Amino acid sequence: MREGLIPHTVTTVLKLTTAEGSARAITELFGEIFDPEETGVAAFEDESTKEWRLDVYFAYPPNEEAVRDLIATAAGADAAAQAVFESVEAKDWVAASLDGLKPVEAGRFLVHGSHDRGRVANRTNRIRIEIEAALAFGTGHHGTTLGCLRAFDRLLRRRRPMRVLDVGTGTGVLAIAAARALRRRVIASDIDPVAIEVAKANARANAAGTEVSFIVTPGLRHPAIVAGGPYDLIFANILAGPLKRMAPDLTGALAAGGDVILSGLLAGDVPGVLAVYRACGLSLVASGEIEGWRALVMRRGGAGTRRSLQRA
Repeated sequence: MREGLIPHTVTTVLKLTTAEGSARAITELFGEIFDPEETGVAAFEDESTKEWRLDVYFAYPPNEEAVRDLIATAAGADAAAQAVFESVEAKDWVAASLDGLKPVEAGRFLVHGSHDRGRVANRTNRIRIEIEAALAFGTGHHGTTLGCLRAFDRLLRRRRPMRVLDVGTGTGVLAIAAARALRRRVIASDIDPVAIEVAKANARANAAGTEVSFIVTPGLRHPAIVAGGPYDLIFANILAGPLKRMAPDLTGALAAGGDVILSGLLAGDVPGVLAVYRACGLSLVASGEIEGWRALVMRRGGAGTRRSLQRA
């Protein structure tokens, strides 16, 4: 789970261990209040304790009392009291974060950073996608994005979608994967103009700059998105709340027999999301879990054969 990218220069890190619900509430609130270019939030589960670790990266020293008040608003006074602020030596945190990001494979796709370009140069039997981002959420290393890539790889074994839409594109990795694999135009959207600029740069770096049309817009009602449909495949790697709210529009944008790959879901999110999309007339055809994150493939106009995405 993340809001924003880690700032290039970090002066302060807030660390907090809390319950899943509190981590989600804090992440969403911070994402609404703080400038994403100056503050990045990362949350992940400790599998041994089932608690969640929340790290907040600040480009500039924050008003700690005000930040604690925000935490109390989102998750209560106890969580606010447990927050620890640590000053760190100013450095290029983005470069440092890449050191631990190794190339990852999802079927035919191989995602890597520029620091591993030479390492993967001989992997000509894979669609190599070079993605730079300050946090692993959008690079293909995070379970949500990796789950989408695996689902897409399996889908390609059965058919080749003609029209593809990527909603909440982030770094653009899914749109780039679709453009490279299908050699067709793809439409990608995000509400964050900064994310769209990052995605455009990533597309150009991966010889997909002219194949992907990027749009800054919420939802699916932008004229270009409407004109580009109906879609044979839609990626929606967001979070459970927005996915539920967007269910009618996502369903309406699908062609008959079209698939939507839903991700950004934890185990507890799945029943509610499934119920909403089934009520819209979609059927579950595949599902999988990676690092605690679930990916669902749902189809308009027939259940087909249910599959697992557990193996790439």
